[in-house]
Amino acid sequence: MASPARRAPAKAARSAIPQLSWRAPQPAPIVLVSGPEEVCAERAIAGVRDYLRAEDPTLEVSDIRADDYAAGTLLGVTSPSLFGEPRLVRVSGVEKCSDTFLTEALAYLAAPQDGATVVLRHTGATVRGKKLLDAIRAGEGSGVEIACPAVKRDSDRFDFAAGEFQAARKRIAPTALRALVSAFADDLTELAAACQQLIADVPGDITDQVVERYYGGRVETSAFTVADTAIAGRYGEALIALRHALASGADPVPLVAAVAMKLRTMARVAGNREPAAALASRLGMKDWQVDRARRDLVGWNEESLGRAIQATARADAEVKGGSRDAVFALERMITVIATRAPYGA
Repeated sequence: MASPARRAPAKAARSAIPQLSWRAPQPAPIVLVSGPEEVCAERAIAGVRDYLRAEDPTLEVSDIRADDYAAGTLLGVTSPSLFGEPRLVRVSGVEKCSDTFLTEALAYLAAPQDGATVVLRHTGATVRGKKLLDAIRAGEGSGVEIACPAVKRDSDRFDFAAGEFQAARKRIAPTALRALVSAFADDLTELAAACQQLIADVPGDITDQVVERYYGGRVETSAFTVADTAIAGRYGEALIALRHALASGADPVPLVAAVAMKLRTMARVAGNREPAAALASRLGMKDWQVDRARRDLVGWNEESLGRAIQATARADAEVKGGSRDAVFALERMITVIATRAPYGA
């Protein structure tokens, strides 16, 4: 009975401190930046620094590592200087902190230094430092938490990119946003950089043509062009798009992945008559993704969709080493999808 009794307060403590968005961070004596998404964490920490520096340009910034920590460092860098400048202390690697750091950080929570802001970065990769996190979340040290959960789903990446443009008060066409997210589907850091480049470089609204001009050469963009034309039944265009993508250096694996992703979405939506908003919410998608999948399903039936999925699964195995001729595997997959008939029929 003792163990559950100890765990229960920790669970309740998670709501004892303010939870802030990484897009709108604010300083506090203790700022816990938690979660694995490094792009969001970097933005949050930079936002805290900018906030403090705007209040006082004499801000002193110190960086320490919790895993390579010398005793007394935390108290030393947070103590007031001769002229009383505000201090910002950024602590990295809390998820692998040393015993010395853990002991001193817990003691610091009981008596934070006036004028000091301590930012603790914990990726969540381990449970190391959990005692410190629980104490912060219980309200010790007058802390706030900025959660940076992993951005994995397509809808999450879409939200992230849309948020970049909204924060900059920049308009981007929905189809242009989709193309941009597709172009950087595997790397949030690159997606963030691409958004910022467009925001900085393009004076007006961002259109499909702008995204194509900047990032049309990305493999994933070519992959979705191939997928879109094949699923629409435009056989000749799909083969031309495939050959163009391969000639441009596209890797067959993400080409197949792009097709598979669209077919999976179609399969999840097929036969469901729920309103788009309700279905999107239940499936963890966006309204526009449901609407697009329903448009893509025009002309398809259960048999042809199943055949296309099987052909894509076969192509996936073959381009990953199951066949010596990846190009033939791709062409056969495109043929089955675009013609909606068995290969050679």
